[in-house]
Formats: sequence, C-alpha cells, structure tokens
Amino acid sequence: MPIKNRFAEMAAEITEWRRDFHEHPELMYDVQRTAGIVAGKLRAFGCDEVVEGIGRTGVVAVINGKANGSGKVIGLRADMDALPIQEQTGVDYASKTPDAMHACGHDGHTAMLLGAAKYLAETRNFDGKVVIIFQPAEEGGAGGRAMCEDGLMERWGIQEVYGMHNWPGQPLGKFAIRPGPFFAATDVFEIEVEGKGGHAAKPHETVDSTVCAAQIISTIQTIASRSADPVDQIVVSVTSIESSSKAFNVIPQRVAMKGTVRTLSPRMRDLAEARLSNICTSVAEAFGATARVNYVRNYPVMVNSEEQTEFAVEVARSVAGECDEAPLVMGGEDFAFMLEERPGAYILVGNGDTAPVHHPEYNFNDEAIPAGCSWWAEIVEQRMPAA
Repeated sequence: MPIKNRFAEMAAEITEWRRDFHEHPELMYDVQRTAGIVAGKLRAFGCDEVVEGIGRTGVVAVINGKANGSGKVIGLRADMDALPIQEQTGVDYASKTPDAMHACGHDGHTAMLLGAAKYLAETRNFDGKVVIIFQPAEEGGAGGRAMCEDGLMERWGIQEVYGMHNWPGQPLGKFAIRPGPFFAATDVFEIEVEGKGGHAAKPHETVDSTVCAAQIISTIQTIASRSADPVDQIVVSVTSIESSSKAFNVIPQRVAMKGTVRTLSPRMRDLAEARLSNICTSVAEAFGATARVNYVRNYPVMVNSEEQTEFAVEVARSVAGECDEAPLVMGGEDFAFMLEERPGAYILVGNGDTAPVHHPEYNFNDEAIPAGCSWWAEIVEQRMPAA
C-alpha cells in the first residue's frame, strides 16, 4: 500500500501548519502557542478527548475506532519544542523569534502527526483506540519523562507506543530503523579542579589547576580507548573549559569543565561514571590539587522492542516499498522514557540531502509529509484492523 491519497490531498494544508510552527518556534516547556494550536486543531478534527497540560505543556488526544472489540490502545508521539539557535535558512517563513528555531524538525513531526490525527478522526477505520501525544521539551528538558510521570501510559491505558524523527541524508520519504539499542544514553558531567593560584612567572609557588585540568582531559580519553571493550560504543567529550582568571599573567586557582558521555549499554554507562570519577580524583591528587565531579544521568538508552520494530518495518515497506537498517546513533532521544514504560518502536524518515539537524541552515523537508503521515496512519490501521 503506497502513500495514502488523502495525505497527498492534505499536503498543502499540513505544510501550511508546519511553516507556521517554524515561523514561531518555542523552547523547552514554553510551547504554549504551539500546544494551543495543536489542541485547537485536535478538537476541530472531532477527537473524542483532548487534554492539555500533561507533562506541564503536553497535549494528549484520543480517537476511538469504529469498534473496540480488540481492546488495543496504541500511542503515537511527536515533539513540539525548538532549539536555541539563530536561524540562517533565508526562507520566507524563517523564525521570527531571535535565537530560537526549529533546527531539528519538530515542526514537521508535529504537523505530520496532526495530519495523521485528522485522517484517523475522519475515517476511524480501525478496531481499538489511538492516543495522540504531543510532547514538550525533548531538547534536553526530558518532556517525555514528565509526561510519563504525569500518568500518560496508565491514564489512557496505552499498550504500545511509536515515534518518528526526520533524518537528513536518508533518501526523501524512505524509512530506516533498527531493533534494540538505537539512540544513546546522554549523561553530562561537571569537573572543578582546585589548585593554588599565583603569578604565572612563579609556577613553582603554585599548584597549577590548568595543567592539572589538561591532564585530566587527556586521561579521560582512555575511558574509551583503554577501559571500554573496543566493540562497545562510548563517547566521552569535554565541551567547555573556564578558569577563575582571565589574565595573561595569573595561574588560576580553579578550572571548571563540562562535558558529555554517550553510551549504548548500562554496563558502559556504569563504567564511564566510575572511571571518570576515579581519573579526576587520582590525577588531581598527583598534582597536589583536588577535583570535584558532578555526574548526572540524563536520557537513558532508547531501546526499540523487537516485535514492534518488525511491525514498524512492515508498515514502512507498505508505504515506501523498502526500509533500511538504521545506524546506531550516539545522539540522545527522550522517547526513551516512553519506551521504558511500554514496548514500541522509533523510526527515521528521510529528509533528503539537507543540512544536518541542530544546524542553523537546517529545514524540515515538506515533501516528506505524505510518507510520514501515511506511516502513522498505517501503524494504526494495520495494528488494529477494522472487521
């Protein structure tokens, strides 16, 4: 079954929604305008229930099928928030908000799921119930966790849940997915090295926190190169360094560093945290300094369930004719919290040859809309076929 004709007919309308969201990006949980528009459209579509304020600013809608003999309840999720980036696309619907843009395509995800919701509310050609989920704060705010903590899965009896993300470099409208671990756990750390400051011309009278910090940065690279099994995926990156002095002739008392750890298994996650702490403490002690480490576990590994992934592949093939095996991704995705609550699958839809996500020149490709909408709709109709 190829792309549904209804979505080809609706493409211009869905594109208009998407470009409006793009023009008015909102960050983290502050997505009141977007959520309000989403809720208004869902009510206009005739959804059986629309609830706002789940996970602070999330929106949930329920669409009942023609029958409910199957007793099945499927959740479909899209994210609504933008990124704190100054847009450089030059399109006529570019962001009107300084230092905010939809640089990851959440405007497209929201518009596609709205399109699917409109179709499903019109046709109701399924036996069961679909729960439409619009989530805030995917970009670092753990909005998925907030919605789960608000009782998302229990309140609506969701049995399995599906998500989608556009993917630059993947052929336009083509799908890719993999079972098991897919997106990495995304932990962060802060390190503060305390030495003894002094004049740069008299280093022997100081405990140089900058040299100590440099050695720590070099040594923690051995977590990946020498502590981890070479077949396991792990990334340890220091991304920020700041000293307590800005002068040319002062050895600073303190150096603060920030960074991230990306892993794809609980074992590697535990190893990284333990080794990071040990290295910082030991290296600092060797220099006569001290080091304090604050390690925070953020998004967990996103793990696709085997059965639901196989089904997602079948649906993708019915829409696009094929479905590729996706690579492992060391980026994070807070749909992981929903997949910890319920079995499900997360798929990539091709955005074509475009700038990468999180780039100021990125733009969601509107030509992917019919394929994405069709996949959402077919997930429901094939998983809960009408009698």
